[in-house]
Amino acid sequence: TIYNMCTQKAPHDYSQELYDKYTEAVEDYILTIVLPSLKKKHDEFLLKELEKRCQSHKLMVKWLLKFFHYLDKFFIKRAEVPALNEVGLSCFRNLVGFSSSSMRFDEVCILYQIDQEREGEKIDRGLLKTVINLYIEMGKGKMDYYVNDFEEAMLRDSACHYSRKASTWIVEDTCPEYMLKVEECLKKEKERVSHYLHADSETKLLEKVQNQVLVTYTNQLLEKEDSGCRALLKDEKVEDLTRMYSLFHKIPKGIELVAEIFKQHIAAEGMVAVQQAADAAPNKTESSGGSPEQDFVQKAFEIHDKYMVYVKGCFADNTIFHKALKEAFEVFCNKSVAGSSTAELLASYCDNTLKKGGNEQRH
Repeated sequence: TIYNMCTQKAPHDYSQELYDKYTEAVEDYILTIVLPSLKKKHDEFLLKELEKRCQSHKLMVKWLLKFFHYLDKFFIKRAEVPALNEVGLSCFRNLVGFSSSSMRFDEVCILYQIDQEREGEKIDRGLLKTVINLYIEMGKGKMDYYVNDFEEAMLRDSACHYSRKASTWIVEDTCPEYMLKVEECLKKEKERVSHYLHADSETKLLEKVQNQVLVTYTNQLLEKEDSGCRALLKDEKVEDLTRMYSLFHKIPKGIELVAEIFKQHIAAEGMVAVQQAADAAPNKTESSGGSPEQDFVQKAFEIHDKYMVYVKGCFADNTIFHKALKEAFEVFCNKSVAGSSTAELLASYCDNTLKKGGNEQRH
């Protein structure tokens, strides 16, 4: 019958009318059957119904193509109109979801499920992955619908979620506690990408999260009294400093700020050594053993060795921290000790070491 309706000469060629009726029938089915069934569902049950309806719709379109094979094969090309398969998918896409012009309850439900998981609730990750993949299927493998109609909303929602969390953490937690929470949430977001988001979302998602939990509170976190970067250096909290580097090297200018505090801390410790040597110089006697100047040089070596371990360990041998260590030494080594320059003290230290037979030679 369809063949006969499409092969007769005008005005008895009904190809265009059939094409229009096909579109109308698909739209009518979605409006009267599919949408009412979806509106009755909520939360996870809505996603299950959406996935079921989508699979049924694709099967229906597949069988309709068999009935309208001639129309699809010849009329479409001649009239330069979208193929029947594309018409079927676009009707579902535009009326049910996966399009900015549709009702978008799919998006709201998906984002709600993700938020629930972030709050510790267990969700059906397999179902979520299936539904999210529909955005790509509806785009015939292209990422336009996924990016424009899901990912952008997901990123906004993620930013809002972590903005709320970070505003509480920064007030309630110490710097190490805050960093542990940041480390954990970044790990969880990576897991979400691997379980149900598209791989292309990972970089954008992590950047959004890092902006909220690290970039926004960088200075406040690093300068936290009794637990910030200075306190961690003072208390030799190697594990926390390693975590700090791991987190802050991911954000713009993050490690530069940590390196500046590192430099200031070393310079301050060196200045204490300078002051101690200067205070002891007037009191030295012939029987007092090593001079304050020599003690200062020994102390400088110890400071350098101590913080070089930090540079190579906590800070991954990063050149920025090598530079910070060098500049810190320039600050206090340019000071004179008991009237002698650092160069003179080093020369004297080496001379004394050689005179003692090299027993105190440093390696």
